[in-house]
Amino acid sequence: MNRFIDRERELEFLEEKFGNKRQLIVLYGRRRVGKTELIKQFCKNKDHIYFLADRRGSLLNAERFANIAAEHFGDIPPRVRNFDDAFTYIAKRLDERKIVITIDEFSYLVEKDDSIPSVFQLIWDEILKDKNTMLILCGSLVSMMENILSYRSPLYGRRTGQWKLSPLRFNNAKQIFPGYSTEQKVEAYSILGGIPFYLNTFDDEKDIYTNIEEKILTKGEILYEEVEFLLREELRDYSSYLSILEAIARGNSRISEIANFSKIQTKDLPKYLNVLMRLDIVEKVHPITEKKTTKRTIYKIRDNFFDFYFRFVYPFKSELELGNTKKVMGIIKKDFNMFVGKKFEDISREFLYEMNLKGLMPFRLLNIGTWWEKDKEIDAVAFNKEEKKILFCEAKWQDLSRSEAEKVLEKLKEKAEAVEWLNKIRKEYFCLIGKRLKDKKDLREKNYLVFDLEDFS
Repeated sequence: MNRFIDRERELEFLEEKFGNKRQLIVLYGRRRVGKTELIKQFCKNKDHIYFLADRRGSLLNAERFANIAAEHFGDIPPRVRNFDDAFTYIAKRLDERKIVITIDEFSYLVEKDDSIPSVFQLIWDEILKDKNTMLILCGSLVSMMENILSYRSPLYGRRTGQWKLSPLRFNNAKQIFPGYSTEQKVEAYSILGGIPFYLNTFDDEKDIYTNIEEKILTKGEILYEEVEFLLREELRDYSSYLSILEAIARGNSRISEIANFSKIQTKDLPKYLNVLMRLDIVEKVHPITEKKTTKRTIYKIRDNFFDFYFRFVYPFKSELELGNTKKVMGIIKKDFNMFVGKKFEDISREFLYEMNLKGLMPFRLLNIGTWWEKDKEIDAVAFNKEEKKILFCEAKWQDLSRSEAEKVLEKLKEKAEAVEWLNKIRKEYFCLIGKRLKDKKDLREKNYLVFDLEDFS
């Protein structure tokens, strides 16, 4: 059973816009992120017309849209030649009440007919000019929707708001699995990330490994083909992106390493990586204490499911096509703890962010990220330059005794000495986040910040 989780900020945004005069809203985000469900929740108890476009061209879509509108008004479907006719029909039947009109998968219309943005400019400027309407244009082809928002688009300057829908954070996504322990929730999120549709494929009455084998590794299941389907939808030369993503998933994080693995020339890689970053699949990371312009950058797969897929599924597709899921499960089980450990670092930074919002940190964290130099790495570093305070944190996907925890914290102190940031005048705080930590109270009495999964509940 799918559950609608979080999205309070998005609903507040839409409600605020609904309370104002006529609105043209662009809502977009990658496939399966929950746009349609958000619209359905928003439109509850409101007068609305919802239309889901397809790829069959303007005329057939305009006819279907007019039929849906006629059904809404209890009319006989009108004959229309285009969307101008359909909206003219609707405009004649509108009264003073506010109505929400949603065109979902608007990007499909633009894909087939590049005049569509101009058509909707005319509809907004002329046909709906004096109507109390909230028009929502929603789409999944991120690159195309961002073109619609660009300065050169006919709709530029007409929109009154836009929102790019992002995946759920762990703190919200965990609510989808009421039957799982916090440890299992972390494992599920490490695999699936924050896409609601992916999260809802797992059955929390079954263990994590069973769900992986049944829902991801089994041919015919939606998640088995999902990644490559999404890439084909968004990208033309998608085979090059497969090589790049596999390279990063296998630990090649620098441009030279990615080029060497993927056999794509170094000079050509930035254009591919920029596209993947725009789609929120890949991110560019630099040490948090350095400027964004630094050359000390690495690339990592931001989307957990893409990372899992290119680490454990894509390289073994030949085995899986033959139904040999047991062999691949053996590989996954061998490296699973290490994989979750890396994702736990991201989840721990999110945890610090959430604690900061609640005012539960020793100072206001203005910058949160990671840090590395040569063979030294710190999972989370956060600071406030105005207060001259800095926090160093390690995230360990392990059960730690008190003595083990103290050793981690002492080593963290040593690594912190290498961090160049207001060294002589800063106040330092040290933090450890683990799976399960013993004697947390005693460690806190030593002025350490310590948390484990018990604090994530």
